[in-house]
Amino acid sequence: MTIQTVPHTLEAKKLTLAYGNKVIADQLDLLIDRPQMISIIGPNGAGKSTVLKALSRLLSPSRGQVLLDGKELKNLNGKIVAQTIGVLPQSAFAPMDLLVKDLVACGRTPYQGRFSTLTLEDDQIIQESMEQTGVTQFAYRPIGSLSGGERQRVWLAMALAQKPDILLLDEPTTFLDIHHQLEMMELVRKLHRNLGITVVMVLHDLNHAVRYSDRIIAIKDGKVFADGPVADVLTEENFERIYGVKATRLNLKQDEEEYCVFIPHTVTRSGSSEHS
Repeated sequence: MTIQTVPHTLEAKKLTLAYGNKVIADQLDLLIDRPQMISIIGPNGAGKSTVLKALSRLLSPSRGQVLLDGKELKNLNGKIVAQTIGVLPQSAFAPMDLLVKDLVACGRTPYQGRFSTLTLEDDQIIQESMEQTGVTQFAYRPIGSLSGGERQRVWLAMALAQKPDILLLDEPTTFLDIHHQLEMMELVRKLHRNLGITVVMVLHDLNHAVRYSDRIIAIKDGKVFADGPVADVLTEENFERIYGVKATRLNLKQDEEEYCVFIPHTVTRSGSSEHS
């Protein structure tokens, strides 16, 4: 498959997000304009998932704009948006008796008319998406019969069937054991490298974020605290300022791959526990 050469841009301008009278993000600016692996991090209550919802048009801004290729997201045709942006929400739901292949087929909805049926091309893309995520063997099994890790891969296959250029993932490793967490992260990185997809993911596990990201966006109190390459954003000083925890940063090298890990050891202030 050809890797995109002219990436789409997704931008937040002076973005204010709120639930009722509770402001979650205020005057936030953000630009995603390159096919990178990007992680959004920050403490509970910082506004990470809320920002991701706004970028995916699941939440309307109170003020400000979200722009896709310079055009306001809320004004664009829903099918056009879905053909460009794929979303894996934190709490995806489908009927437990729905077959895997039928759920993945839902990813082709943005390309269909009201009364159209799946074409041969649709079938090929559905099959390809299942192969890319390793769920082909589950095609005729109901969703309810799968493990948490298997379900996550099926939802990812559905998002891939949309043929998106931008993939938004909200805590894709939540509720997974360490084996399935690493399996998911390796899969997402493989898809990024092979397909040239821009990946923006909210992550709580910082060791996953530093290992699998090209860029880190740290959000604190509804604002961008730091944004840039992993090594620049996640210093020991910034770690403490973001999370209120002292940590030691260790640099590791394994199989020619260099990355860092953080070992937290001292709480310096209480953390937030509201909306994430």
